[in-house]
Amino acid sequence: MTEQRSRWKRHPIRVVARRTGLSRDVLRAWEVRYGAVLPERTTGGQRLYSDDDIERLRLIQLALEAGRRIGQVASLPSEELARLVGEDQGAERAGPGASDREQISPLSAQSLLRECLDAVQAMDAPRLESTLSRAAMTLHATDVIDHVVTPLMIQIGDLWWADHLTPAHERLATSVVRRTLDEIRVKLQNRGGPGLVVATPSGQHHEVGAMLAAATAAAAGWRAIYMGADLPAASIAKAAELTGAGAVALSVIYPADDLELADELRTLRRLLPAEVAVIVGGQAAASYRGVLEEIGALWLPDTRALRSALDLVRVSRANTVQDRSS
Repeated sequence: MTEQRSRWKRHPIRVVARRTGLSRDVLRAWEVRYGAVLPERTTGGQRLYSDDDIERLRLIQLALEAGRRIGQVASLPSEELARLVGEDQGAERAGPGASDREQISPLSAQSLLRECLDAVQAMDAPRLESTLSRAAMTLHATDVIDHVVTPLMIQIGDLWWADHLTPAHERLATSVVRRTLDEIRVKLQNRGGPGLVVATPSGQHHEVGAMLAAATAAAAGWRAIYMGADLPAASIAKAAELTGAGAVALSVIYPADDLELADELRTLRRLLPAEVAVIVGGQAAASYRGVLEEIGALWLPDTRALRSALDLVRVSRANTVQDRSS
C-alpha cells in the first residue's frame, strides 16, 4: 500500500514547487525539454505528481548543486540518480576542508542564524560581521545564502513590518550582509563563465534580493555583473549588450503595485535580444506574474530555483550556439 501511495499522482504543481523549491516554470521546462518527470493530467489539464516524482526532482536538484548538468542527469533512472547523488555527497565529505563542513548540520546553520538575528536586534554590527564570517568559513557558499543570509533578511523584514525592528536595524543588517555577499561573489566569480546582469528595475530600491542573486550566480559558475538598485530598463539592456550577458536577473521586493514597473519590464524585453533570458524573483514578483508571463520571463521563488533556472539557461544557450555552428 505504501509503494502504491508513493506512485499515486495526487500533488498539483504548486505543491511540488513549494516542496522542492523549484519554480513552476522550471518544472514545466524540465518536463517538456528533458522528460525529467512525467506528471499525469486531469481532465482540465492540471499536472499531478506523485511522491516518487517529488523525490526524483529533489535528487536532480542535488545533482545540479553538485555541479552536474540537467541534460546529464534528467534521463537517468531514479535508482542510478540516487547512487550518483550519494557518490557526489561522499566525495564532497572527503574533499578539502571536509572536516570543518562535516560539523555543520541544519541545527548549526540555525544556530548561526539566531546569532545573526540577535546581533541585529542588539545593533551590534561587529558581532553580525563576525558571525557571518564564521558562517562563510564553515559553510558552503550556497548554504550561507540559503540557510543564513536569506532567512535572516526575511525575518528582519517580518519583524520590521510588525514594528519589532526599526529601519535602522534593517540598514545595519543590509550594510553588513552586502559585504558578505560581495565577498562571496568576488571570490567565486567565474571570469570565463556566461554573463548574468543583476539589478533591480526602476522604482525598486531594496537591493538585498539582487545581491543574493548575484552571489548565487557566482557560486553556480556564472560571471555575475551586479548593477545595483533602481536601474532603468534601457540601462539594464545596455549593460547586457556591452557585457555579452546571456541573461538578466531582476529582484522585485517592494512595492507590489507599481503601475510603471510593468511598462519597464515590457521595455526591457523589447530592448534585449530574444536569446537573452529574463529572470525575475523577489517577494513582490508574484504580483507582476501577468506581465512576466506576457514577456516570457522566468519567475522564481528563491535562490535554489534560481540555480536551476541558470542551469537551464546555460544549456539552452549552448544548444543554440551549437545549432548555429552546425
